[in-house]
Amino acid sequence: MKKATINNLEEMDYSGTEALNTICSNLTFSGRDLKKIVVTSCTAGEGKSFLTMHIVQNLARRGKSVVLVDADLRRSFLIKRYGLETEGEWRGLAHFLAGYDDLEDILYATNFDNVYVVPTGRDVANPIQLLDSPHFADMLNALARRFDYVIVDAPPVGLVIDAAEIAKVCDGTVFVIEYNKTRRREIIDAQRQIAQAGCQVLGCIINKVTFDSLSAKKYYNKSYYSHYNNEYYKRDGKKSSNSKKDRAR
Repeated sequence: MKKATINNLEEMDYSGTEALNTICSNLTFSGRDLKKIVVTSCTAGEGKSFLTMHIVQNLARRGKSVVLVDADLRRSFLIKRYGLETEGEWRGLAHFLAGYDDLEDILYATNFDNVYVVPTGRDVANPIQLLDSPHFADMLNALARRFDYVIVDAPPVGLVIDAAEIAKVCDGTVFVIEYNKTRRREIIDAQRQIAQAGCQVLGCIINKVTFDSLSAKKYYNKSYYSHYNNEYYKRDGKKSSNSKKDRAR
């Protein structure tokens, strides 16, 4: 199997690590049949890909074999943020779905024990036709037979339809929601899209929270900025609103 190197993986502080342990424990108790999990968010910049990477690493440390599928074919956060480097010619999901490569050609063992990755391969302007292909579902099923968990990093569901297409062939969805930023209507619409895709919502992770105003204990509060751009993921030529007036309180 070819090798890939994941760089620039940030360490979490104690409280963040404990919160992540709780999240991953809940995932492992969700049932043996729940193996293909898509992680998404409502909007850009909520910390989705950062948490996806740490969920993968946490599960691997528990002795689970985990494959991370980077399904953001429009703009891979994992490549840009973590400087993913692959052995040999760069190949990935887009090449497989387009019929150029077999699964073994795009599956890489990483520099972390029990962690494997399927990179995007290349950016695709209109990935829906590729993601809607039966080859995508077949690939996820093949990976689920080989690994304990298949974690799929998807684009924000509130910006493009890709995440709903991905969820159609997964067992469950986890939302990452930035505290006091994401609007209630955005959350409701995102949940409705996933439900219409026939995928159960396992829950949500409230990210970038401090409990300073709620308790004396300080909680996970480190800012992680996404390379997503709302302009890039615009719908119908309109930018998504992000004013303080529209935010959930």
